[in-house]
Amino acid sequence: MSSNSFSKFSPGVALAGILAVPAWLLGKSIPLIGGPVFGILIGMLFAFWKRPEKYNAGITYTSKKLLQASIILLGFEMNLFTVLEVGGQSLVIMLFTISAAFIAAWLIGRFIQIERKTSILIGVGTAICGGSAIAATAPVIGANDKDVAYSISTIFLFNIAAVFVFPFLGHLFGMSNAGFGMWAGTAINDTSSVVAAGYSYSHAAGNFATIVKLTRTLMIIPTTLVLAIWISRQQRNTAGFNFRKIFPWFVLGFLATCIISTTGILPAAICSGLTTAGKFLIVMAMAAIGLNTHLGSLLSNGFKPILLGLVCWAAVALVSLGAQFYYSMW
Repeated sequence: MSSNSFSKFSPGVALAGILAVPAWLLGKSIPLIGGPVFGILIGMLFAFWKRPEKYNAGITYTSKKLLQASIILLGFEMNLFTVLEVGGQSLVIMLFTISAAFIAAWLIGRFIQIERKTSILIGVGTAICGGSAIAATAPVIGANDKDVAYSISTIFLFNIAAVFVFPFLGHLFGMSNAGFGMWAGTAINDTSSVVAAGYSYSHAAGNFATIVKLTRTLMIIPTTLVLAIWISRQQRNTAGFNFRKIFPWFVLGFLATCIISTTGILPAAICSGLTTAGKFLIVMAMAAIGLNTHLGSLLSNGFKPILLGLVCWAAVALVSLGAQFYYSMW
């Protein structure tokens, strides 16, 4: 970054970083909610402030470029071999649940006439891993800050509900530890909520659910690649089409960091530190998105995102249960 670019972006980046600190600390204290959600909320509070123009470029840079960098850094916590060992058992079920989420998002999104990019983000967030998947997908489909804010807030609502609903239903249905772990890992959105629900059921269920969830997180890679190809075809007949510009190169960076983590080239302490940096950058990016999101415009969309999120969530949960019953994993 040149000196001119640094002076242009630094005020907004610094503001997002300052707001991310309390959001990060709150997320550590209340992991069920998590730092990214606190980041958006704090950012939205400061969106009421009529800030000087000098902050805008850096805020946009943080919500776009630093968000992509954060996804790359998250790959340092992935070990492909460990995840695939258990995750292979869940792959077929994941294909069913991901399909269910996207089909529900497409059908209901069209029926209730919600913005297409919001539908995609809610579908991706429900299908894969909540906020992280939304963060990875948003730049691929060209989603704006409002789309991301709608989606994150909707996914958060059902993350909270899942922690209480899933264990209750698991005991009611008499599910085994492996069965509940598979259900939680494939049907609950965010990792923190999977962990909370899994370990509240049993320690064995929590371990199983966590590994399944990590495998599901890797579906970010093929999903964003497919979306990039789909978007490129949508734009093929428009002026100035360039596939290189729309291709999600940062996803290749995420894959590279996964491989580095798996091979053990870097010490575990360094990988852990880089992963933590990536998670903090996500909180910064969410704070920046909050700074560009005004509560009035968010509320103007009404109940539609919540209704869409509910249908996608129910579809994924029911398909996961049905698939497990079919494959006798109950």
